[in-house]
Amino acid sequence: MSESAVLPKPAQAQAATATAPLAGVALVSFAALLLELALTRLFSVVLFYHFAFLAISIALLGLGAGGVFAYLRQHWLAPHDVRKIGGLLCLINAVAIVLTLEVVLHTRVALQLSSYNFKRLTAIYLFSAIPFFFTGLLFSVAFARETRRIPQLYGADLVGGSLACLAVVPLLNWIGGPNTVVFAALAMALGAVTWAPSRRGRRAGVVLALVLAALIAANYSGRLMDVIYAKGVRISDYFTVEYVRWNAISRIEVDRKKDGSKWVVIDADANSAIMNFDPKVWEQTPLHRAMMSTAPSVTNVLRPHGSYAIIGPGGGPDVMRALANGSSNITGIEINPIIINNVMRGRYADYSHHLYDLPQVHIHIADGRSWVRNSRQRYDVIQMTLVDTWASTAAGAFALSENNLYTVEAFKEYFEHLKPDGMIAITRWEFKEPREALRVLAVAIQALHDIGVANPARNFIVVSEGALNVDGRPVVVLAKKTPFTAEEEAAVQAHLAETRLVAQYMPSQPQDNAFGQLIASNDPYGFAQNYKFNVTPVTDNAPFFFFTLKTRQILNKQLLARGIDWKVNLGVVVLAMVLLISIAAVLFFLVLPLALHGGGGGQTLQLLYFVAVGLGYILVEITFIQRFVLFLGNPTYALTVVIFLLMLSSGAGSMASRRWLSQPSQVKVPLVAIVAALLVYVGVLHHLLGSLVGLPFFVKLVISAAVLIPLGFAMGMPFPTGLRWLAGDTVEAEDATIAPADGAPAQRNVIEWAWAMNAASSVLGSVLAIVIAIHVGLNLTLSCGALAYLLALLLTVTFRHTPVARGA
Repeated sequence: MSESAVLPKPAQAQAATATAPLAGVALVSFAALLLELALTRLFSVVLFYHFAFLAISIALLGLGAGGVFAYLRQHWLAPHDVRKIGGLLCLINAVAIVLTLEVVLHTRVALQLSSYNFKRLTAIYLFSAIPFFFTGLLFSVAFARETRRIPQLYGADLVGGSLACLAVVPLLNWIGGPNTVVFAALAMALGAVTWAPSRRGRRAGVVLALVLAALIAANYSGRLMDVIYAKGVRISDYFTVEYVRWNAISRIEVDRKKDGSKWVVIDADANSAIMNFDPKVWEQTPLHRAMMSTAPSVTNVLRPHGSYAIIGPGGGPDVMRALANGSSNITGIEINPIIINNVMRGRYADYSHHLYDLPQVHIHIADGRSWVRNSRQRYDVIQMTLVDTWASTAAGAFALSENNLYTVEAFKEYFEHLKPDGMIAITRWEFKEPREALRVLAVAIQALHDIGVANPARNFIVVSEGALNVDGRPVVVLAKKTPFTAEEEAAVQAHLAETRLVAQYMPSQPQDNAFGQLIASNDPYGFAQNYKFNVTPVTDNAPFFFFTLKTRQILNKQLLARGIDWKVNLGVVVLAMVLLISIAAVLFFLVLPLALHGGGGGQTLQLLYFVAVGLGYILVEITFIQRFVLFLGNPTYALTVVIFLLMLSSGAGSMASRRWLSQPSQVKVPLVAIVAALLVYVGVLHHLLGSLVGLPFFVKLVISAAVLIPLGFAMGMPFPTGLRWLAGDTVEAEDATIAPADGAPAQRNVIEWAWAMNAASSVLGSVLAIVIAIHVGLNLTLSCGALAYLLALLLTVTFRHTPVARGA
């Protein structure tokens, strides 16, 4: 609808002088993306990491719904200038963000498949979308009214978002998850100061910002707002929480159990006992017999004095066992600095007898696989014991560092960093029907094949803690590049005779069980095809190790019952649930309202262009985050670097698009460049990043910029250029006024419609990216992103038609 058809002349004059402040746009974008990233951390703790992925689709849904509302209620908004609307919405939004935090912290969702929990999950989904709704409403109004400034507005939007990527890590590290959400509300209140046209509005923004700053200060230790329900239970009902600290990787707490033992608990789920024994008196304590009766102890029997690289040492059980058995060179690689600096070397250093300060123990804070790749040392043992935090990093769900520890490429790197007679020792939970340790075995077989071991039947020993007649038995898989000797087998057999450990596979005595059958087949892919569960070797292209269900098993109630891996299996269902909720929400809040009100003016093909652009951007972004985890050595670094560089360069591309693309139809040039670059990256990116992973971190940042900035610059052009075309805006027409002819009915503005469709496709694309990656890998996910941009390229043919009139 034309603005002149709605506003009286005084209002037209006022609206003409009121322009959206670029700083205000950037602040609102900063607050919205910071909220989205903080919600991924909160959902990972309060629910499980599968649900953290809700944050992305929630944000995009809210943004799109705001655009729909702006489209349907133009007559409500038209009498008010954009700055007044912006100031009011920012104030309301700041309060809404705090209320959203309270809802997330106080809503108990038991992680079971039931209509009750589905309703609560849906309530969290929709309520959390409210702050993004207000953001989408504000941006759609600003974009629709200031079509000549679309590139600048979109650029400010992306710059603000990129700054949020830089801020989220230090904020989570310094003030924690809940306070980071409140900081997003504070930024939104400051946004009100920049938007408000009156002194009264600016004063209200300042006062609200000061109140929120005081709330952050008062809640610094989590006394006012922190996690109450986690994984469906009230935390205080089961443990005494002695210590809590957040960072961008996880929420760490130390709990004291009724027997007096203390445990490091990661995201209110995964845990590791803090060692409280002096290794010098090891054999005089009950701990000796207990720890030497566990599956990982077989490693210490075979290599008592060897050098160890322990990935994920946690509270120190593996370190203590290696040290007490005689090792003088123990390297621990822990990804979370809180566990090392604040717990084991800080508050609980005396309790743990300064285990991590002993001269034999060398602790490094890094991603385990990346550290091993860059290490020049060779070890007798590379060990991982039950390493799985179930935690979503700030990078979002399904971008887990642990997944990358269990791939064929990772195992090849482990083998390369062993001494000639060294071994890897991987302990996983196992079941009556084996799948996790069995998959470790499949990955190891394939890795040995790749490094030239044709028949590794004598290169494995598999031992479990008790018979596999119940679920939840720890099983250790020992793998060497050379065959196990008769003496090594005899040492293991002697150790088993003194404990409750059970051999599942010995080279000289292969049992007729799943482990023996897999090794005897010497074909992990063929074996997996006929096995009940998905135990196919995992690769970096699809590093989803823990998802062992086959597609036909996803809705099997028995497999989704509470068992040791129920949370993993449930994650697949949750992903499908999120997809269904997203589809329903998009239809109900975006498509249906617009369809009922004649949205789009019949311009289906033109609006499909915005669907393709939104889908392509989110597919590329999520794929790159996963790809750069290994290269940069930390999922948090991957999030920060990838999104920051993409958004910042896209913002620059948006601002340049108005002058570089004087006619919107010229958008074909950047679209061709995007498709070509993505197809090249599909073929070479994985190999390129893998070959350069050993470079210094600063150099890797430069390489990341070289890979991402040119692509991001081009990816920032299609969306604002399309909006300019809808508005009938070209550089040559800069001084012209496009309006309905006298007596002609004013056309409805479709810029909000395009905004909503772009957001809707991003909502669905954010979930589809993970669905595609799980089933066919990251390369094909990136290929789908290229295909979406190719579709957008084909749809630019519609740009040759007469654009719609510029509206309000």
